[in-house]
Amino acid sequence: MQKKPRPSDSKRKSSKPSTAKKPFYKQKNKVQNKPTSDDGTIRLNRYLANAGICSRREADVLIESGSVKVNNEVVTELGIKITPTDVVHYGGELIQGENKQYILLNKPKGYITTVDDPQNRRTVMELVARACKERIYPVGRLDRATSGLLLFTNDGFLTKGLTHPSSNVTKLYHVGLDKKVTKADMNKLVEGVTLEDGVSSVDKVFYFKDGEDKKQINIELHSGKNRIIRRLMEALGYTVVKLDRISFAGLTKKDLPRGRFRKLTEKEVGLLHRAAGLKQLK
Repeated sequence: MQKKPRPSDSKRKSSKPSTAKKPFYKQKNKVQNKPTSDDGTIRLNRYLANAGICSRREADVLIESGSVKVNNEVVTELGIKITPTDVVHYGGELIQGENKQYILLNKPKGYITTVDDPQNRRTVMELVARACKERIYPVGRLDRATSGLLLFTNDGFLTKGLTHPSSNVTKLYHVGLDKKVTKADMNKLVEGVTLEDGVSSVDKVFYFKDGEDKKQINIELHSGKNRIIRRLMEALGYTVVKLDRISFAGLTKKDLPRGRFRKLTEKEVGLLHRAAGLKQLK
């Protein structure tokens, strides 16, 4: 897997030397898992996980306990693979695996990230209503005033991996502030800022583009805390006037206009599985 250049790498190529362009960042160790091969079948534990029953590891326990039937026969052997025509039962009920869908939306402001809203406000589900026939759900959330990339899927196992607190899935935001951001405050963002729910920090922060407008910065982080960027900047005395997620787990907004969606490619789905620390089974 080819490494993506850090924003700091691209900045070094600039003909205008400036210390303001160098990002502040933390070093992280990333573990990458290679995808498994495809032989035209699917492992039973993966099938159960895809259906939202449990994780693959938990599915192995169910199989060993004799709780799963394939074609009306109890299966206790781990590693067994099934075909699309096989019939699977768990707990006496038929398990129906559905096609997994992965939809990427460039969310505009003014929409809330929820499936249903009792106040009848506009939701992101309206924007992806025609994306597929399967029922999909947003992965994580963007608040009403935040724009940018939002992933939707019916793959519960992947969603769990991407949103788990221990996940190192990175997100990059373009942030517009009400005043110039000092380098001292950028250092504080990386070192840690005390909030009402504890100390929080970002992984990397640098001025937007050439750094001439110091009211605009880019922030990279993996935290999934609610309104974390807005709260961090407010704690340092800034007001966020624009917040746009421009990258999520390696996916970008390239060729995706605001308010539009598209389906992920097979390669991108594999990228998400690796980002979530999962092995992909096609």
